[in-house]
Order: sequence, then structure tokens, then C-alpha cells
Amino acid sequence: MSLWKQRVAGAEAPYFALGPFKVRLPFVHYRFEWPDYFQGLLMCAVDLAAISLMTELLGMPFEAALAIVVLNGLFYLLHHLLGDPVVPGWITPAIPLLMMYVSMFPEGEARVHALIAFQMLLGLFAIVLGASGAAKRVVQLIPSAIKAGIIMGAGLAAVAVVFDDGGRFESYPFTISIAVGIAFYLIFSKHFAALQSRHWVFGLVGKLGIFPIIALAIVLAPLFSEAPWPDIEWGFTAPDFVTMFTQYTLFGVGLPPWSMYLSAIPTVLAAYIVLFGDVLQSKAILDEADEVRQDEKIDYDPNRAHLIFGARNLGMSVIGPDVTMCGPLWAAMHVVIVERFKKGRQAMDSIFGGAGSFRWGTNTGLLLLPVVSLVQPILGIALALTLLIQGYVSVRIGIQEAQSERDLGIAGIIAAILVVKGATWAFAAGLLLCFLVYGWRLREQSA
Repeated sequence: MSLWKQRVAGAEAPYFALGPFKVRLPFVHYRFEWPDYFQGLLMCAVDLAAISLMTELLGMPFEAALAIVVLNGLFYLLHHLLGDPVVPGWITPAIPLLMMYVSMFPEGEARVHALIAFQMLLGLFAIVLGASGAAKRVVQLIPSAIKAGIIMGAGLAAVAVVFDDGGRFESYPFTISIAVGIAFYLIFSKHFAALQSRHWVFGLVGKLGIFPIIALAIVLAPLFSEAPWPDIEWGFTAPDFVTMFTQYTLFGVGLPPWSMYLSAIPTVLAAYIVLFGDVLQSKAILDEADEVRQDEKIDYDPNRAHLIFGARNLGMSVIGPDVTMCGPLWAAMHVVIVERFKKGRQAMDSIFGGAGSFRWGTNTGLLLLPVVSLVQPILGIALALTLLIQGYVSVRIGIQEAQSERDLGIAGIIAAILVVKGATWAFAAGLLLCFLVYGWRLREQSA
């Protein structure tokens, strides 16, 4: 029965209650949106970029890393199925922080243990905050100078990962330079934003997110002899779940020692500060859409979101530890879906239909060998593009977090220390500087 057809104007999309969750199933509670499904089918290329991270950091075989990406993709579906109207993704700005932390341990079992301990703690922390309703209060307790410094540092670390000795820029200098230049123009330029409003072709390009840039990279990299031409294969992918479970999960390597849980705490707190910014961004984007679309009431609950992405991180820490982590938002694609939703019920019946259909599409793409083999040669480039774009956004947001020039000065030092020495030193330095500058209250006092 298509309950979505019976929705009363101004009400929420149909659902059945399950504790704090609102369960919605495709075709029953929301209309399946085929345009968003086909877009997701192509944009799975970004999800696949995580493979290069895991092969590089953990020495994981491609097929085993693909198994983790597939599992993570299935967990993405939990958000819209349980009532969270977003397109979920990685905790992208925190990836360099986690890479720095995990790299402190020797490759092999110790490094896998470090990743498991980190992601398990992050998941438990988010679940506790979501269940208690304390998420917002916890972040408010952190001085603005430290929040600004952590977020800025995450952005700088993202850029540093690309340009470090032996980084991806050395392998793909021409492709990254051209692709990033065009990406920044398409995403951040006021000139291109004006073009989108004047002509439907530019509007279409803008709504495809970073997919046109990935498509361009597939062509550019071989032309500059920085990657081979894709060898298109037909059929279905073959994720290696056996190798993943036996060598890269606690079923194969056992639980990490308690010392690793303790050492992961500063990095967990740093990652949480970054991801809470995504929670705030999710709410702001949906509030704006709610004003435009009066026919559907959008219920976004940050505590429910915490429960869902907390459960995803906890689950993945057990069955498939993931370097990209399980975040509350894929900002670029969330904006694309919301912009189409704003055009009215005929364009997209419900926000859940758009977000859900897109993630069903990415999951399908991960199983199709032609799609995976097409983008496999440029996965490192796709990741570099994601990191550089996220670096730009994080530095900008970090600066906006500062409440005064003193905050900004402290934040700059915290950010630099974070990039060089990691989250533990950054937090310690931030607390000391805030105390020296502001006293026991650790923050600028209003007049």
C-alpha cells in the first residue's frame, strides 16, 4: 500500500514509530525518486575513494577494502529508514586526524587495533550523547578558541595529506591541479552561481556535485600519463569479506588493549567537534527547506541523528573498521538533494524519497563491476579532490567559530600544533593558552 500518496499537506511523511525512530520504507512510506537513484549510481565513485585510504594505511587488499565500503554503504541506509532526512557520508575533515593517529602505530595488528579502539569509542560517545540529549551542551562547554582551532587544524591537515612528501599531489600533479581548479570554480565561485541561475545547462552541471570533476579526472589522468585508461569489466564486484573479517576486525585480531582506548580519547574528541559542525549544518539546510516546502513538515532531531551515526560507528568498529568513519552528512550531495526538493512536490514528493533513493543508488553502484572498474584508476585523485574541498570549507568554518581576535590567534596555534603533533598536544596547548589568556573561564567574556 502506497501510504505516501495519502500524506496530508503540511504533515510529516508517513511512518511507523519505533522508540525514538520513525521508520519509513521505499514505495510504502515514500515515493522512489528515480533521478536521485541514477545520480547515486554514478556518485558511488566518491565512496570508492575510501579504498585507496585503507589500502595505503592498513595495507589492505583492494577486495577486502571494497567489502568495508559495501558494509558502510548499507549502514548509510539507516538514516532515512529510521527518520533522519539527510544524505549521510564520511567525517571527511577528521580523516587526516585519524590517519595521523593511526600512523603512530606500526602497520599490522597494532594499527588495526588503534582503528578499532578509536571508532568504537566514537560510536559509544555519540550514542550516549544522543540517548541523554546532551550533545549540544557538551559542545557548548568547549571554548570557542579550541573549537575553531580543531576545525581549522582538520582542514589544514586535509590539505597537508595531499601535498606531503609522497602524497597524492606528487603522483597526479597535473590532474589534481586542473580538476581542483575547476571544482573550486563550480562549487564556490559567485560567477558560476550566477550562470546557474541564467541557463539550465549550467544549473544541471552545478546540481551534479563533484561527479563532473571525477568524470573529467578519468580522462585527464591518462592524458597526462598519471594513471592508466580504465579497463572496463562487466559483471558484479566480488568484495572479499573473508579476508576482511579474519585479518582486519576484532574477530581476527581480538580486542585492542585498554591503553589504546585511553590514547584514542583526544582524537575522538577532536573528531566529534568536527562532526558536530555537520549536525548543525544538516539542521540549517533542512530548516531552510522546511520554510520553502510548506506541504511537508521536516522533523530533524540531532539526538536521533547521534543515535544512528553512533550505532553505525560502533557497528563498523566490530564488523569492518573504517578509516573514513561514519558521519552524519555528505554536505555536497545533501545540498543537491535539498535544492531539488525545494522545487515542489512534483519534482520530489518527500525529502526522504530523495535522500533514500540516492543512497539506494550508491549501494547499487558499488556492486556493479563496470562502475567500479571505470573509476578504479583515479580513486586517489577522487580522494585528493574531496580532501582539498573539505580543507577549504573547514578552514572557513573554523575561522567563523572564533569569537574574537584573541580566539583566532589561539586557534591558529592549536591548528598548527594539531597538524604537526596530533590531537593530544593540540588539546593540551589549547587549554593552556585559553587559561593564560582568559583565566579559569577559558573563553572571552561578553561586556
